[in-house]
Amino acid sequence: MAFVALFLLSFSSEIKSQPGGATQPFGDGIVAKRFFSSTVDNNNEVWFATESGIVSFNGSGWTLHNKNPKINGTEVKNLVYASSENKNELWMAGPNGATVVASPVNAESESKIYSPENSKIVGANVKAIAVGNKGFRWFGTDKGISAYKGGNWLTNDYLERYPADIFQFYPLTTMAASNSGDTLYVGTLGGGVLRYYKNDVDAVSGASEYAIWGPILMPSDTVYSVHIAADGVQWIGTAKGVGKHSGHNTLDGWTTFDSKSGLADNSVQAINSDTKGKLYFGTKNGLSIYDGKTFATYRVENGLGSNNILTIAIDKNNVVWLGTDNGVTCYKNGQFTRYK
Repeated sequence: MAFVALFLLSFSSEIKSQPGGATQPFGDGIVAKRFFSSTVDNNNEVWFATESGIVSFNGSGWTLHNKNPKINGTEVKNLVYASSENKNELWMAGPNGATVVASPVNAESESKIYSPENSKIVGANVKAIAVGNKGFRWFGTDKGISAYKGGNWLTNDYLERYPADIFQFYPLTTMAASNSGDTLYVGTLGGGVLRYYKNDVDAVSGASEYAIWGPILMPSDTVYSVHIAADGVQWIGTAKGVGKHSGHNTLDGWTTFDSKSGLADNSVQAINSDTKGKLYFGTKNGLSIYDGKTFATYRVENGLGSNNILTIAIDKNNVVWLGTDNGVTCYKNGQFTRYK
């Protein structure tokens, strides 16, 4: 099958002249270097999954959340905050299921683990969790996708197109729900992006796949990150650059960007956007900020704690939090502050 050639838009890359930035300690005996997942709660507290457990920053200090015996924070690989009219929750993905903890999180917080033994989740090894509106939850496991809404689990209606063992061949790497929450985009290693829907009969169905096996302008089938912007545009970080997809037609609406376009590096591991419409791309070799026209690139010499950016959170004040393999770097008002 002939592949469609990738036509890259040409944008200028600019490395800003920035001071090295300040360095602050975590305090309270926190020892953590690798920050690989992040989320922000209703109180603007920023949460991170690290190799030492769950840590958070409330604007004035850092906390290691290791007092609740029901939470094994060192095994958490993905976490997401969910808010509804009746309750606020922190969801955590781990090898033994999906754990939900009532917020505010403390030593006495109620928690529950969803596993195949006590629920209809299809796999115990949960890789990622995504939340939608009105209590909708998506769970990505090593055995497939599960979802529930209002405490009711949806049936899987996609197995003919997406067999249960697909993630054994193409491991799940990341997930992102549409702004309405009823569509899920799942990134994989080697299988591109799979798209799932909640249909009208309370079931999960697979609609289509984004992969360069066909005439699709996506840079690579190895996908590290997926971000759905406020305007519904899907940004897909891969091993060979970023794919931007507008609309829901699988074959149309694609634009691609790579290091020749201005990205810091082609391996794009994290993507996020602020309320002003700026896009932030965390790569294996620095941070790139895209304003819709040009890229600006920042690296260690500009103030980053590490060029290897693993996760990006943006709080309610548009402060950017970069989780790396060497601590956290905060980007605020054009200045960097490192925490280590």
